[in-house]
Amino acid sequence: MRRLKLTLATCATTLLTLATLLAPSAVADEGQDKGQAEQTAVAATPFKGAAFDLCNTPSLAAMRAWRSSPYRAVGIYYAGRGRHCPVQRNLNKSWVTQVHRMGWQVLPVFVGSQSPCVYAQNKKGVRIGSKPAKQGRSEGGQAVQAARALGIVAGSALYLDLEAYNVGNASCARTTLDFVRAWNREVRGRGYLPGFYSSASSGVRQMEQARLAGVKDLPAAIWFARWHTGPELYQEPSLGKNAWQHLRIHQYAGDAAESHGGYRLVVDRNQVDAPVARIG
Repeated sequence: MRRLKLTLATCATTLLTLATLLAPSAVADEGQDKGQAEQTAVAATPFKGAAFDLCNTPSLAAMRAWRSSPYRAVGIYYAGRGRHCPVQRNLNKSWVTQVHRMGWQVLPVFVGSQSPCVYAQNKKGVRIGSKPAKQGRSEGGQAVQAARALGIVAGSALYLDLEAYNVGNASCARTTLDFVRAWNREVRGRGYLPGFYSSASSGVRQMEQARLAGVKDLPAAIWFARWHTGPELYQEPSLGKNAWQHLRIHQYAGDAAESHGGYRLVVDRNQVDAPVARIG
């Protein structure tokens, strides 16, 4: 995951974004309510501890060696047309099964279409199109199908990755939210828990504003990126303190080189209090 540093939004931008969230397309009741989402979360597998993620799935030998590390969970970029590393030579059903038997928890990350106003140049070729709800439904189905192929069963959390984008662009923010909500509905409808990863200053900020506005079909779990801090799961200024309790992941450092058991990896560091994958 590659992040751009973002400045805090101005008051005008915040008001514009809130207006976007209150638009009819954002507030229509089209799926599970909060209570249903919480019931799904209870059925998921919880994990509390340290996790790492990196672009290319490590080898089984590396994962075995890294059992000597402080980490007990690993993020995998298992599907989606927006992945920076689309060819995952190590990742298959056998890898997931064996890693799980070693004692690792798995955080599946789906990097699909990106916001129309995404900042990263390498994501502009995979932006959400003119029918975000239809596209979100389609990619939600892809996310579940790919997870099942890896032995990740119903009740698992699947995390949609949206890189940093311009939440002050009202039209773009509306399109992005419509896509995310449709993805969530599809994933929930197929028995999985929809999570959401983004920059704390863009996508996560928008999800919190949507929550405060009473928008339905929001992510059940939030994975926020704010680097150059310590792990601060419940001190994040973009989120209400009581929001997404035990449904949060903080990615607090990136591109960190570490060696454990003779294997050197460059990873992003995360603190987790959230659901992970269930391995069948």
